[in-house]
Amino acid sequence: MSDDLITGLIHHPYEPPAGFDAVPPGVFKASTVMFPNVAALRARSWKSRAGYTYGLHGTPTTFTLEERIATLEGGRYCVLAPSGLSAITLVDIALLKQGDELLLPDNVYGPSKELARTLLADWGITHRLYDPMDVPGMAALIGERTKLVWLEAPGSVTMEFPDLGGLVAAARARGVLTALDNTWGAGIAFRAFDFDIDIVMQALTKYPSGGGDVLMGSLVTRDEPLYHRLLQAHGRLGLGVGANDVEAVLRALPSVALRYHAQDRASRELAAWLGTQPAVQGVLHPALPGAPGHAHWAASCRAAAGLFSILLDPELTPAQVDAFVDGLRLFRLGYSWGGPVSLVVPYDLRAMRSHAGGLQGHLVRFSIGLEAVADLQADLAQALHRLGQ
Repeated sequence: MSDDLITGLIHHPYEPPAGFDAVPPGVFKASTVMFPNVAALRARSWKSRAGYTYGLHGTPTTFTLEERIATLEGGRYCVLAPSGLSAITLVDIALLKQGDELLLPDNVYGPSKELARTLLADWGITHRLYDPMDVPGMAALIGERTKLVWLEAPGSVTMEFPDLGGLVAAARARGVLTALDNTWGAGIAFRAFDFDIDIVMQALTKYPSGGGDVLMGSLVTRDEPLYHRLLQAHGRLGLGVGANDVEAVLRALPSVALRYHAQDRASRELAAWLGTQPAVQGVLHPALPGAPGHAHWAASCRAAAGLFSILLDPELTPAQVDAFVDGLRLFRLGYSWGGPVSLVVPYDLRAMRSHAGGLQGHLVRFSIGLEAVADLQADLAQALHRLGQ
């Protein structure tokens, strides 16, 4: 060993004793991964999860989270991405090429629609929107160039719950792959692979992390060749996730079902109460009778998330709606959901949907956090009271 202090510190001979075990998995941070010899370096492949090659392609920490998310979703293979949107983008890039067509539900997550309208269009990939509540209508849109159908259950913001089985069957009959944004279901409300879906995406940003402090996405599949297509694109794009973010998701994952069910119960109670208020013209919550797609939800799901929207009286002015939202004290104004703090966002329904399904009024979406339901109801009541003044 060198007599130089710094060289001695870098190449210190001490190794901790083996056999340490604890509840949390170890957090391994690495760009460079060390190989014991040249033969090992040449033998390992970044495409295999049997060993380690470079930090971007996985560490014991990321491999652990991948396995747990695959289990949560009921799949076999998982790829992690830096955000939910990057996971969506990864699917599109991995599976589509110039001349291909993509079908998106009209109520799809807004940035996914913008991705198709801009970057994918620039690359010669076209897209069409379909009414998610019309299975024959979606089937009629599938053509020779259609290679991928995205699904959401329920739809973003307007919360329609589609006939997943019917949509998947229509796509599969034409040999078209399907991908589901299952962020709302979180692997808890229903088992996505029971519908024979090819790829399940989830924004781990939401319920799995649960703290409103992590951006991450996941893709899960049961099909090994499809997994390798995703993994190859993942490697070529250089997508990676930080070890501390993975640690945060691993720490939160054991409580995801407890939090999900608590927020489910609270959202149903508040949504039902809001449905009795004079200024509220409608409540969009798939677990409530009368909501769009409620029958499909009831046939498919064991639970619902802490997310719903309301339609305020169309006679109100936009300024009045904004004042209602600004008047809330516990509900914070902000995007995303699934965290401990309740959130609210007003949306322009007319600018968002081609197939609004007859929905009318001013749309306001709520994400229910972990606060006491009585406190949240009191907050809503005082804001509604001010709205009526």
